[in-house]
Amino acid sequence: MNSGPVGVAIVGAGVISKQYLANLAQCDDVRVVGVADLDVDRAKAVAGEHGVPHAGDMRTIVARDDVEIVVNLTIPAAHGEVARAALAAGKHVFGEKPLVVDVEEGEKLLAEAAEQGLRIGCAPDTVLGSGIQSAIRAIDKGVIGTPVAATAALLSHGPEGWHPSPEFLYQRGAGPLFDIGPYYLSTLVALFGAASRVAATSRQGRAERVIGSGPKAGTRFAVEVPTHVNALVDFPDGPSASSTFSFDSSVHRNMIEVAGTEGTLSVPDPNQFRGSLTVLATGQQDWQELPIEGTSLGRGIGVVDMARSIRAGVPHRASGELALHVLEMMTAISTSAETGEFVTIRSRVDRPEPLAVDWDPAQSTLA
Repeated sequence: MNSGPVGVAIVGAGVISKQYLANLAQCDDVRVVGVADLDVDRAKAVAGEHGVPHAGDMRTIVARDDVEIVVNLTIPAAHGEVARAALAAGKHVFGEKPLVVDVEEGEKLLAEAAEQGLRIGCAPDTVLGSGIQSAIRAIDKGVIGTPVAATAALLSHGPEGWHPSPEFLYQRGAGPLFDIGPYYLSTLVALFGAASRVAATSRQGRAERVIGSGPKAGTRFAVEVPTHVNALVDFPDGPSASSTFSFDSSVHRNMIEVAGTEGTLSVPDPNQFRGSLTVLATGQQDWQELPIEGTSLGRGIGVVDMARSIRAGVPHRASGELALHVLEMMTAISTSAETGEFVTIRSRVDRPEPLAVDWDPAQSTLA
């Protein structure tokens, strides 16, 4: 068994890679040794900016002996191909969400990893940040009594206003359901456990969108997916939840609220790692602030937890099984919107083990 810091390769040098690279550089238990991209010059530029010693094409970087985890930051349509290449090279994989674009591919990917004794991890790791972890602890302590209902919503105008190349966010495997839904659905599973069935409706607000910033500003592109989705989700070990994911709103709103027998909890933004946690007790008029405790490193918490778990031989939290369950939830929501019927969720997954309040990704545990 290997010891010491875990070597990491980043595949995909796009916008999100800089967050991972900046955050992982603060953590002594991992060491980023390479950056890969289809555009090798971009990989070299990003690697140079963050002091990463090696850059190049995917197969060259992934094949390095000092790489143990491949962090897959490619577009959703490429997630499966890159993950399979990493597994073939004998590497663990931590991917951006969604896991892949369909459930069958996800099941095959997890089975292939298990056969090789390798691990799959997947974003969002926001569920490991201090905001959501503090919400989990509050519910488990009975702050609102027994949860009976939850409401989750993300309303926005869409990413084309700020993203310089947003086209992929309106293609298969994205849209508000598959791009934003993982944050909210993963949080609901972390709070209440596995879902059992869903029902949904969906619409497409506009057939075309216009890029609003960057060198392609003013460019029109086609929309391939629904841009407004409403879903009902049943949790057999928790409440039912109503959820809305939309790129068709001129007003930006994001929320998760959990109503219980003794109060209502307003959960921090599941797309962030901190945020405000408040409770309104039954019979009271004023919301009360609850403490936020835990790590707020940002994107990459899940990679560090995975690295430490590999060394310790224990399960990691932002797991492939959790991501597959969320993928099945999203796929079932899409199917229900098309058929008008409830769809059963076949997979089951345990709630991720909560992090200790003093868990610190920057404090080395592997020296």
